Amino acid sequence: MTATAWWYVSDQAGGARPRDDTVTVSRGGGGGGGGGGGRGRHRQGGPVAVVTAPVVRQDVPVNVAGIGSVEAFNTVTVRARVDGLLEKIAFTEGQEVKAGDLLAQIDSRVYEARLSQAQGVKAKNEAQLANAKLDLDRAVKLGQFATQQTVDTARALVRQLEGSLQTDQANIDAAALDLEYASIRAPISGRTGVRLIDAGNFVRARESSGIVIITQLEPIYVSFSLPQQYLETVQQALADRQVPVAALDADGKRALEEGVLSVLDNRIDAQTGTIKLKATFANAHRKLWPGQFVNVRVRLDTVKDGTVVPSAAVQRNAGGTFAYVLDQDNRVEMRPIRVGQVDNNIAVVESGLEPGQQVVVTSQEQLRPGAYVIPTEAKSQQEGAVPQITSSKLASERAASQERRSSP
Repeated sequence: MTATAWWYVSDQAGGARPRDDTVTVSRGGGGGGGGGGGRGRHRQGGPVAVVTAPVVRQDVPVNVAGIGSVEAFNTVTVRARVDGLLEKIAFTEGQEVKAGDLLAQIDSRVYEARLSQAQGVKAKNEAQLANAKLDLDRAVKLGQFATQQTVDTARALVRQLEGSLQTDQANIDAAALDLEYASIRAPISGRTGVRLIDAGNFVRARESSGIVIITQLEPIYVSFSLPQQYLETVQQALADRQVPVAALDADGKRALEEGVLSVLDNRIDAQTGTIKLKATFANAHRKLWPGQFVNVRVRLDTVKDGTVVPSAAVQRNAGGTFAYVLDQDNRVEMRPIRVGQVDNNIAVVESGLEPGQQVVVTSQEQLRPGAYVIPTEAKSQQEGAVPQITSSKLASERAASQERRSSP
């Protein structure tokens, strides 16, 4: 029993010794492993490397966003206006044409013959009219030797032939117009689409399929809708000035074209509760194409001297929105704020922040009120602009390097 008791006590003492040694080394940092453990605990509970941005005051545009589709300013389906054999196609698909350019030619021989026929009939009636006028003059000169009936008959024949000449001239004009229609020309300037018929086919007037579709691309429309609650604001903006509109790409990050609001529809769609609008764009670089879907940003107003921070600085919890504000000791304070517009990575703060303060824009999930941080200020893309959020990788590496240099 004495031997067993001695073995038990020795075993417990030997088992406890490694743990005591581990704790001692970890606390004292006597060995290489202990020093590493000390630095690990320092990183876990020590300062956090963050990127900060200043609170600035500047004019901020008030924008409203929507989704729209691009529409051609004018679209024309070119059709034949007379019947005939299509002799040739004078355009290539996708060609830029001007108003009046020849697009296609119909066999015009039959219309040339009709024009010649109408001109011949008019020449015949002109000769008859000249003879009738001579007869009338002779009857009038005879005076009492000519009966009144003879004079009246001669005068009526002159009027009849004069009316025939008017009809002949109208027939000549119609024949000349048909002959002109045999040459199919572009009614507007624009871009031709895919050819709808080939040369050698017989075409008829007002054929539904047409020959080609021409779309006008400069300028061009973008049609979009906004919720009906913006109606009064849009009306006021249109009454005061031109309303700028930007057409953005599918991601909403890159502006394709800048234009102006041109059309406000005269009714609200009762099914969707939206109102339709149109904006006009010069489209000189052809970045907008009919049928294309784009994001639309309408500038309705401008907030003068607004308090602005990067939108990444705005955080939310159960109590609402807040931001971490940096004090002079590089400690953060959770500051409740009220946010107005958030657009283009910029947030307008209505209350809670003052210009000149520094707010944290990265690593907020690692922070608590009163936490000590190692700040790196974000760089502005241009002087006076709202600081853009840059990657925090560089700031983290600098903070880690500084921490290693400060460690004993």
